[in-house]
Amino acid sequence: MQDNTIVAKRVTVVREGTKALANVSFEIAPGKITGLIGPSGSGKTTLIRSVVGAQRLTAGSLQVLDLAAGSKGLRSRIGYVTQSPAIYDDLTTRQNLVYFASILGIAKSDVTRVIQEVDLEKQTAQLVGSMSGGQRARVSLAIALLGDPALLILDEPTVGLDPVLRERLWQLFGSLARRGRTLLISSHVMDEAERCPDLLLLRDGKVLSHGPKRALLDRTNTHSVQNAFLQLAGGAQ
Repeated sequence: MQDNTIVAKRVTVVREGTKALANVSFEIAPGKITGLIGPSGSGKTTLIRSVVGAQRLTAGSLQVLDLAAGSKGLRSRIGYVTQSPAIYDDLTTRQNLVYFASILGIAKSDVTRVIQEVDLEKQTAQLVGSMSGGQRARVSLAIALLGDPALLILDEPTVGLDPVLRERLWQLFGSLARRGRTLLISSHVMDEAERCPDLLLLRDGKVLSHGPKRALLDRTNTHSVQNAFLQLAGGAQ
């Protein structure tokens, strides 16, 4: 088993003359839920794209599951859920999963497993276009779980959902982490950050803080992630 799921060392990404990421360094251990938190334009999407291998680094190194980010061997070991669900409304839950399993070269037998894992047994034959936002989010998550990836990257997974659906998804995220998966969850919403035991705070492409939430609150002598972020951001140059 690897010591860390993600190891970033002085990662820099320059796009159109601007540093989207500037000397970003951090490590994420297996089985952790880490909140990637920051306002729009902070570099969250660029970092996610770098981790999944869709963004070329200008400088630095990025190791994912002991391989260089973007390595062919990582394709089946990373599950990525984009902010906009990449699913087909005119197909059922099972049809969507069977389709994506065939593209990924994953056995159809895995479809039943992921349907059970995200609690969609009752929606197996339901058209995705008729589902609620929370159910659609779970279909996207089920697709990402095909092949049993070790790392899940979720980009704003609960945006636009009501509090009940958000709570159900966070319970599911916790269950996945307890089963050994590593989750990197991107959000610009501070109350979502409160749910993450570990945090990676970004601002203007730089790391403000990384580590356990409790340590962040103690270090800043605050009682919320929002107040801690504002304190750190206020001192950032």
